[in-house]
Amino acid sequence: MCRWKLSGVTPGNREGVTSRGVSKDASLRIAAHAQPDSLLHSVAGSLVTAREQPICVASCERRDGDLKGLVMANQSGPQDRDRVKPRVVSWRPRGTEMRPVSAASQWHVPEIRTPRELAAWLNVSFKQLDWLADIRSLEYTPGRGRSRHYCYRVLSKRFGAVRLIEAPKSRLKAIQRQISSEILSQIPVHESVHGFRRGKSINTFAAPHVGRACVTKIDLEDFFPTVTRSWVRGIFQSAGYPDAVSVLLAGLCTNSAPHDVWQDMREQLPRQRLRYIEALYATPHLPQGAPSSPTLANLAAFRLDCRLSGLARKMELTYTRYADDLAFSSDSPATRDIHRRLPYIYAIVMEEGFRIHFRKTRVMPSAGRQFLTGLVVNDRLNITRTDYDVLKAILTNCVRHGPDGQNRDRRNDFRAHLSGRIAFVESVHPERGNKLRQLFERIQWPT
Repeated sequence: MCRWKLSGVTPGNREGVTSRGVSKDASLRIAAHAQPDSLLHSVAGSLVTAREQPICVASCERRDGDLKGLVMANQSGPQDRDRVKPRVVSWRPRGTEMRPVSAASQWHVPEIRTPRELAAWLNVSFKQLDWLADIRSLEYTPGRGRSRHYCYRVLSKRFGAVRLIEAPKSRLKAIQRQISSEILSQIPVHESVHGFRRGKSINTFAAPHVGRACVTKIDLEDFFPTVTRSWVRGIFQSAGYPDAVSVLLAGLCTNSAPHDVWQDMREQLPRQRLRYIEALYATPHLPQGAPSSPTLANLAAFRLDCRLSGLARKMELTYTRYADDLAFSSDSPATRDIHRRLPYIYAIVMEEGFRIHFRKTRVMPSAGRQFLTGLVVNDRLNITRTDYDVLKAILTNCVRHGPDGQNRDRRNDFRAHLSGRIAFVESVHPERGNKLRQLFERIQWPT
């Protein structure tokens, strides 16, 4: 008896396959991480290379010649190749049973066993499902125009960075919302995550770090495009979905951005940086702008959160994460202590497949302003004095001179805009928010 180890499609997952009658010289090397439409997509059953005994391979397509060539190339020697002439006896269908991991037994996700059931669950035809999932990455093809599933907009950021907003069109957006609300919402994320979660906000993200002697902020670079389609597919497989269903679900939630969306940036970015960005977004990834991407990004970073939380406990730190912002705090006032710990944090982040924006790393002792996601956390949660003074000045001028002259950005509903900004201050600092609210109520709005 011999036991083979085969790499699965889920990162870090390995499946054991037991075989009988296999000599030490015989070996069958099968790439289980091939493309979804490949013959060698997955391996199941017993691998037997003894003469005139079947080799059982689970495949996605019936290509007899490829299978025979595979067997002939992996016989133990020239004599076996001459005497054993393989033939395909029968094709075993791929598994269609829900097989969740042990931790997923409590996840109440809908049971979808086949692509046809997935199409019925999404209320689309099978051809429409195949077109929207875009397994072959046809979105990447230039010149598709109105047949594309996404609308693109490039935003420039500091330090020469760019952000691509990929907004799905109405039909695909509705499907992604259904997947997010009925499947992804049933999968728990790590307790240290405060972004894109009901009942959590930047207030809950920053609150554990209030009054600490030293606060450190680390930023993940290209957070959404770093999560690839195979990563997303592994999440759905962990929930128990068969391989054919997981491939389609991952295709619905990922995208390959075409090169022509960067046409206006070719003169603004260095050539090396432009090539990197084009290659990054051309790989099937989580689109920033899709309703399913935030939850999938949190689930993809689950192992990262587990490891960083464990490291924080070991080093007596407090750890929280809001999207791509990582925050650590300690009671030790010596900044050299956190500088000694940063390499361990960086190593874990990079081992988990993410990249660090080193320019945005900040180590903030209590002697200066400690700033997280737009909030000051030195003594209590607060907004910056500049933001408060500017908003107070706008409200005061509205009371004295009327609101029309203060709407310098020409907002359609300036009253709702001011009310929303005051509500944010009230959620962070109720006393300051109450003072601003009293000024707001004194404004004479035109009828």
